[in-house]
Amino acid sequence: MRILGLSAFYHDSAAALVIDGHIVAAAQEERFTRKKHDSSFPAQAIAYCLAETGIALDAVDHVVFYEKPFLKFERLLETYTAFAPRGFGSFSRAMPIWLREKLFQKDLLCRELKAIAPKSDWRDRLLFSEHHLSHAASAFYPSPFQDAVVLTMDGVGEWCTGSAAVGRGNDLSIIKEMRFPHSLGLLYSAFTYYTGFKVNSGEYKVMGLAPYGTPDYADTILDNLIDLKDDGSFRLDMSYFDYCTGLTMTNQKFADLFGQPVRDPKTDRLTPFHMNMAASIQKVAEEVMLRLTRALAREHGGGNLCLAGGVALNCVANGKVLRDGAFDNIWIQPASGDAGGALGAALVAWHQHVGGKRQVNGHDLMQGAYLGPAYAQGEIERDLAKAGARFSVASDEEMLEATAASLAAGEAVGWMQGRMEFGPRSLGARSILGDPRSPTMQKTLNLRIKYRESFRPFAPAVLREDVGEWFELDGDSPYMLLVADVRKERRRQMTNEEEARFGIEKLNAVRSDIPAVTHIDYSARIQTVHAETNPRFHALISRFKAKTGCPVLVNTSFNVRGEPIVCTPEDAFRCFMGSDIELLVVGNCLMRKTEQDPSLKLDYKSAFELD
Repeated sequence: MRILGLSAFYHDSAAALVIDGHIVAAAQEERFTRKKHDSSFPAQAIAYCLAETGIALDAVDHVVFYEKPFLKFERLLETYTAFAPRGFGSFSRAMPIWLREKLFQKDLLCRELKAIAPKSDWRDRLLFSEHHLSHAASAFYPSPFQDAVVLTMDGVGEWCTGSAAVGRGNDLSIIKEMRFPHSLGLLYSAFTYYTGFKVNSGEYKVMGLAPYGTPDYADTILDNLIDLKDDGSFRLDMSYFDYCTGLTMTNQKFADLFGQPVRDPKTDRLTPFHMNMAASIQKVAEEVMLRLTRALAREHGGGNLCLAGGVALNCVANGKVLRDGAFDNIWIQPASGDAGGALGAALVAWHQHVGGKRQVNGHDLMQGAYLGPAYAQGEIERDLAKAGARFSVASDEEMLEATAASLAAGEAVGWMQGRMEFGPRSLGARSILGDPRSPTMQKTLNLRIKYRESFRPFAPAVLREDVGEWFELDGDSPYMLLVADVRKERRRQMTNEEEARFGIEKLNAVRSDIPAVTHIDYSARIQTVHAETNPRFHALISRFKAKTGCPVLVNTSFNVRGEPIVCTPEDAFRCFMGSDIELLVVGNCLMRKTEQDPSLKLDYKSAFELD
């Protein structure tokens, strides 16, 4: 049974192919179109998924969309009715688009599918899941657990903004919901907007900025914006927000509450106020998550917890939930956002529509999230030559030795190997790597290579067998979705002068043996690297450890700010030539910047719309 799951038309369109319950392929459309958060119909992602198994779209038994457009249209109408006449302007602008495109989304999907496979009638083969059921399915069905509580939180689906579900074997049932407009994801996005970052892409910047400030406004948020109950349920005071009826997240009353206007990212610098706002909303989000998970553990037992939805990408909150210990085990879907809804929709169809059985073997079924396209060595050489690259071809041993030596010498390395990752994190298949021992590596990568804000933290990729010796975590974190502290014996004692620094100035202090991945609160967003799922990346870190004694590398996504993660060898070469990366390794091909044709150098700093 071949089932194709789709998400599209909002942000992060994607396709995922499931055959007899096995996840065969999954990819986001942005990786092919090179348009960040591309929301268009995922034609190229579909083409990739089908090519991975050599089948045509006609051979697919069901196509499943990740949400129900009619329910979303119902929410739009009821919301505008409830708030009328306020918001008529945005209503009048939105309604023609909904009537033309989204209300008749089944017709639109059938037309798009028919354009690929014109001989098939898709009306009987096209299914629709619900948004939060798709999220829940993406978390539970690939998890290593036979039984689990599943918590999903995001901005909004059709009506639902958060759900609790119980999974047992083949069964998955949502038992509780929170409904629009009361939403933790939208609350966090309101502060993303207020601090001058882009909604639906800048939330992780707020999380990264939070440790530079203090949560001075957390009580103001709890006293005015959110009525939070002991069990984690809540209601928002909508008089402070404008997302129901307007075109912005917050209004003047919100700005008056905190005493400053919305930051304009083009003209206004980040100040200690914005850092404190980030710290405050982060603390409130963590408190909501802790109350929710504690209440669910009391009600259903504290065995296994699965997480999905955009809020599950908040790795700091995830780390707090893990250390809180309400649940014994936690598993988080690596593609927790809407892209993962495509996979969840396919799994809903397999397990609930078709009745297919689960295979639970103690390991998750995501295959390390390496579900995207790979390129054979011959393809790599042909494509790089076509792009004008000057490269040498090395044996596996020579390639690992040269790459580890470059890293140990303090160089930044572009690393493209095997199948591309599914989800927003680079996990050692499409990565920029660096030496975590370097006190200047974080600033170098941010400013000279990624062209992004200097405060942004980087993640350590650490050998799974060594994680407990470097971090206060003794478990798996393969998807970079848990934060834990650097072990005390690896930390450096701060001087009085360093302790007195404020805000971004804190970056200049060396805090540990691995300063490039140690945040200012001594935390780190950890990726454990497993030989079973990524043997080549594991071998590289092992070689670096043999040279330096350090089983850790800086791992960040292979792109510049505003660009999707690279997909093809040509993408990798362009990014290499548009940044200050010194060495590029694609398969067994090695390219040094100093040996490239200088006429191919690109200006990547302004090549993409900033995220």
